[in-house]
Amino acid sequence: MRILVLTHYYAPEYGAPQRRWSALVSRFIAAGHRVTVAAPVPHYPSGRPTVEQRRDHRVGGAEHGAHGETVLRTAYLPHLGDIGTRTADHLVAALDALCRLRRRFGRPEDRPEVIVATAPAIPTLLVGRLLSARWGVPLVVEMRDAWPDLVTQVGGAARVVPGAVVAAVRAAGDAGERPERREGAARVLSLGRLRSSVVALAKRVVHRQVTDWQTEAYAVVTTTSRFADVLRERGVPTVHVVRNGTELSRVRAQRDHPPGDHAELRCLYLGNMGRSQGLETVVRAAAVLAREGVSLRVRLVGHGVAAPALAALARELEAPVEVLPRIPHCEVGAQYAWADSVVVSLRSWAPFAWTVPSKLYEILATGRHVTALLEGEAADIVRDSGAGDVLPPEDVAALVELWRGLAADRSRTAVRASGRNWVSEHADDDELARTYLEILREVVAD
Repeated sequence: MRILVLTHYYAPEYGAPQRRWSALVSRFIAAGHRVTVAAPVPHYPSGRPTVEQRRDHRVGGAEHGAHGETVLRTAYLPHLGDIGTRTADHLVAALDALCRLRRRFGRPEDRPEVIVATAPAIPTLLVGRLLSARWGVPLVVEMRDAWPDLVTQVGGAARVVPGAVVAAVRAAGDAGERPERREGAARVLSLGRLRSSVVALAKRVVHRQVTDWQTEAYAVVTTTSRFADVLRERGVPTVHVVRNGTELSRVRAQRDHPPGDHAELRCLYLGNMGRSQGLETVVRAAAVLAREGVSLRVRLVGHGVAAPALAALARELEAPVEVLPRIPHCEVGAQYAWADSVVVSLRSWAPFAWTVPSKLYEILATGRHVTALLEGEAADIVRDSGAGDVLPPEDVAALVELWRGLAADRSRTAVRASGRNWVSEHADDDELARTYLEILREVVAD
């Protein structure tokens, strides 16, 4: 089978989508299939390639991938990590991929038998749709998370108040008898309302368009059962579930710390530090416990737009929280070895009830206790695996109570085999790849 994978994120970058597709592609190749991957020159997460990446990867180059796949490198746009410049980067990469793939597969006999387009980024889905229609090749749409619902999440957007609007409100309050100041404030407020209306309209358009692409695809693959159910309710006819997974042989099962090894309770967060994670809850809980005299250390390790604000909040509250930069994956095991409990956190937004953070599977495989600020399917996995304690997202009081209890009775954080056993049964890469290949075979056979 000739398979074309369209993705914005691919090795040698390291992240959840990159790891997923490296695991799948290696097994597709081992099973005798031919795989071509179209992806930009590596530039995640900084938004720009490193010196080595710029030297080793060229726009338009056709590389021999680590597993025997062909990797066609497309253009990219350096970005700052914000949604605006990242979206522009996604569009540039998608348009370049469309042009290059049309040329590369100009002869019908060379074309793939199936196209897999994976989101994020959403423009990648458009490329898949256009190529599928032009070539008469079936398209499989992969939704790694609850897209487009996370992009169009009303709750998240409602939390952002433009600075100009805040200034206008203050100005209106101070204006008193000065009508020109009141008029200026009113104009700013009107502009703020107009901007909010335009953003809301754009979100509705994106949501409707992505749902149309999902409905028109030969099949949709999601990573969670709950989001699959949501898509079926929306009328998407063929939806399959292929979880994110982990390779157990590469994740070392941790051991309990020796008695007296350290006095404090050690809690670790490892991963993206963005708006979605709600990690200010962790910082505030740590500050409360420190004021109570509870011996506690918290590490937040990773990258993201919220990292500076989290570090500033920890300083302001005098919380025992370190905010550390992203580390190479080869150093992750040392962080798990340091910890007593590992935090997995998402905000209380509706789409997150249908989402499972990919890092959760790796954490389960370590055997470490999980502090889960989660709801929905991710919370169910922690409960079913017996891997830790589940709390309501963004609930500072509940987290304070849990960590107070863990600090008083460290036996509650003992390493357990149940999480690793759950991964072996439900999220092993070998079985996930077999399931995915069977889906692709069915699509091609139709």
